[in-house]
Amino acid sequence: MKKIQMNFHRLSKGQKMIAQYIMENYDKAAFMTAAKLGEKVGVSESTVVRFANVLDFEGYPHMQKELQEMIRTRLTTVQRIEMSTDYSNEENVVKKVLKADIDNLRMTMESIDFKVFEEAVKAITEAKHIYIVAMRSSTTLADFLAFYLNLIRNNVYVTSRSVSDIFDILFRVNKDDLVIGIGFPRYSSKTIEALDYAKSQGAKVLAITDSLISPLVSHADFTLTAKSNMESFVDSLVAPLSLLNALIVAVGIKEKRKVSTTFGKLEDIWEKYKVYS
Repeated sequence: MKKIQMNFHRLSKGQKMIAQYIMENYDKAAFMTAAKLGEKVGVSESTVVRFANVLDFEGYPHMQKELQEMIRTRLTTVQRIEMSTDYSNEENVVKKVLKADIDNLRMTMESIDFKVFEEAVKAITEAKHIYIVAMRSSTTLADFLAFYLNLIRNNVYVTSRSVSDIFDILFRVNKDDLVIGIGFPRYSSKTIEALDYAKSQGAKVLAITDSLISPLVSHADFTLTAKSNMESFVDSLVAPLSLLNALIVAVGIKEKRKVSTTFGKLEDIWEKYKVYS
């Protein structure tokens, strides 16, 4: 938006029409192809491409990506529903959603910082207590992570499961503990506040979020990112879930003896009480 304002005087008549449309409809423009944006404004696709170049972007895809990053955290549910109306039929829905999830997995794998991943595994194995903080759709991820960490080690708590306020659970947190905050757009202010408190008490904080410009990052000692892009009112949790899966497996390998003992005892309990048919 700042680039548009600074370069507006340099734009041609057609490019000014594009700029005006983006300023007024940024939530829709961010997910349009160059051809579709040109059609909507009434200019050619090449004019849209040149517009991106005038703003010093490498091309239209680069400008579009930057615009998406800027506005994705501000989209309301209504705006997400409006964006998803491009799914014309059931077959199109399946293909577009699966492709988006595949792209999210690919981008997550390409951007993973393996050094930070190792630090996260070490923090999980060494922490006296682990608190997992997540709200809204991210509670699904928190429950998945907590379910398996509880099989590996003791003292794992999930704030979303409690009837108490987050701070009623976190008030004893200290330097020997690890707080794992999970948050994706739209970010929960409660999660951010909880991480801020944990950090002030000296606890280590691991943020699991979608990008390094997420508001969770400024309160974290280390951050793991997983892409959750989805042009819909539904959050894509495929890549974040896969990242958590990798984290759990890595912790399990570190704690192989404990895991073996735990599951040996559980198998006896499951057999005695016919947990599985």
